[in-house]
Amino acid sequence: MKFADFIEEIRLKKLDWYIIRKFITTFFMALLLIILIVIIFDISEKIDDFVSNEVPLKSIVLDYYANFIPYFMNMFSPMFVFITVIFFTSRMAANSEIIAILSCGVSFKRFMRPYMVSAAIIALFSLALNLWIIPNANKPRMEFETAYVTDYTGAKALRNAHYQISPGTFAYVESFSKWNNTAYKFTLETIKDNRIVSKLSADQAVWDSTLCGWTLKRWTLREYGPDLQDKVTMGEKMDTVISLTIKDFKKTRDYESQLNKRELDEYIAMKRMRGDADIKAALIQKHTRYAMPFSAFILTIIGVALSSRKRRGGTGWNLALGIALSFSYILFQKFSEMFVATDTLPAFVAIWLPNVIFTIIAIILYRLAPK
Repeated sequence: MKFADFIEEIRLKKLDWYIIRKFITTFFMALLLIILIVIIFDISEKIDDFVSNEVPLKSIVLDYYANFIPYFMNMFSPMFVFITVIFFTSRMAANSEIIAILSCGVSFKRFMRPYMVSAAIIALFSLALNLWIIPNANKPRMEFETAYVTDYTGAKALRNAHYQISPGTFAYVESFSKWNNTAYKFTLETIKDNRIVSKLSADQAVWDSTLCGWTLKRWTLREYGPDLQDKVTMGEKMDTVISLTIKDFKKTRDYESQLNKRELDEYIAMKRMRGDADIKAALIQKHTRYAMPFSAFILTIIGVALSSRKRRGGTGWNLALGIALSFSYILFQKFSEMFVATDTLPAFVAIWLPNVIFTIIAIILYRLAPK
């Protein structure tokens, strides 16, 4: 095939633009409608908190609801991709438009092209939201909720925390109080060539914001020599700066969702280096950000395959089936997170499992649709 013929083959025609325009317009109009409804209900639920805390109107609009919209757009994106495809494709089928298109020699595969282009636009939009826009929007939104709605930081003491703060350097804290920023029974060990070199212990380690480090109280330092002799030093107070800060203990609700792509990758790398068991939430967050946009392609194929045939009774049955399948997909995604939390499956496998299963369903329905 010549290059000019290839360009002509992939060039979008009027029919393609007609379907793309219907798809994108219906999708964003449906999203806008549901977001307006959600905002109305959210205001009615939180109005008492806003009034009692005397929250400025500017802060409500700019800090909360302006950052609230991207979060809910992405949350409802898979469901409304499916409903959108079902809705306007069923209308086209009911009006015999699809029969006319296929009767003109257009194959079902060619008919799917504008749908996949539209799905790609929505997937890229969702990916940009997931990786950069939503994390940056979540920070002021959650700060607003913490300040004016509910305190999500929690005051429960953290217990038996182990960290590898750098290669060969390990920290242990028996408990940490968020009320006074104090770690109790603090231990810092240095290991080299599978041999312990030093062990620093303290009854308390108090965070000093001016030092950006810790003040150790009633500390003991043991330094182990190669000849099995050790040197013991003791004292009442000592300042130290290590790669362990107050942020590691005072992690807010959904902390991982506030990190953009670069920050989340660095956070996961740090957790792996430290050997933290609390890495699962970060891995779920990372893989979900990539798996969710991919669902736009899967749900589009299923939606077209289900709704391209003309049915008696109009679009009601197709819409009901579309809503049921989209909810089952979202529900399956939430169940897959439980597989990670219980160590049943690795994060990558569990989060992508709904996409794999629904891809198989999409392929089967796609092959049956032309018949």
